[in-house]
Amino acid sequence: MLSSQIFAGEYHSAFKGKGMTFSEVREYQYGDDIRNIDWNVTARFNHPYVKVFEEERELIVMLLLDMSGSTDFGTQKQLKKELIAELAAVLSFSASLNNDKIGAILFTDTVEKFIPPKKGRKHILRIISEILTFSPQSKQTNLSVALQYFTNAIKKKSTAFVISDFFDDNYENALKIASKKHDIVALSIFDNRETELFPLGLAYIKNPENGQVELIDTSRKQLQLIYNEWYLSHKNYLRQLFNKYNIDHLFLSTHSDYIKPLMQLFKKRAK
Repeated sequence: MLSSQIFAGEYHSAFKGKGMTFSEVREYQYGDDIRNIDWNVTARFNHPYVKVFEEERELIVMLLLDMSGSTDFGTQKQLKKELIAELAAVLSFSASLNNDKIGAILFTDTVEKFIPPKKGRKHILRIISEILTFSPQSKQTNLSVALQYFTNAIKKKSTAFVISDFFDDNYENALKIASKKHDIVALSIFDNRETELFPLGLAYIKNPENGQVELIDTSRKQLQLIYNEWYLSHKNYLRQLFNKYNIDHLFLSTHSDYIKPLMQLFKKRAK
């Protein structure tokens, strides 16, 4: 399986536990940190002994998944919502292999479903099943609502993957608050056809979130320029926003393999 063969080890290094816990005492060996010497045991046996610690591995991993209408789009290998589901599955199994608890928030402009974090393969399969079969009540997006719900629902510090196309406004404050309490990783999903307005002549363009349809002339140079500048501005805004709050992030497209960039992100975090 992809998650066990490729991601599990990198995931373990990238998302460390909350601290170290005492495991056992053993005889001192050359190179051991003298700060770990157990002086009581050393005095008792008249020979140096050190405390051995193990990393507390258990983490809470939350998946904040965009289920809005704009994710029901894709012109290359897959729809954006299919890429979101695939990423959620890989991250879930990677977390499970490291004995972490995994939960999910499926959102549009409201929180449509909250799956509390638990352990176990059965729980992971439930999350994946919910994602694949989910039919949202709304088509619109409100990231602020999802982030606020997450901050209020999960009291313990967790690692949260926000997987969305981030086609929304006015969520910076909610993101700021969530990032102070939790470790946020943003995975921004896009399709190549969204990056620029292609000259296709007269075309009906439908807004997938509000259902509005408009006939536009995509061959107009001025219109192409306006749209292309808007998209670049949107991407630059996201990059600056994530950097502002020290949020690790990736831009992942429906036409490219996500394995390499995700591995690079994990390795970067492990340093």
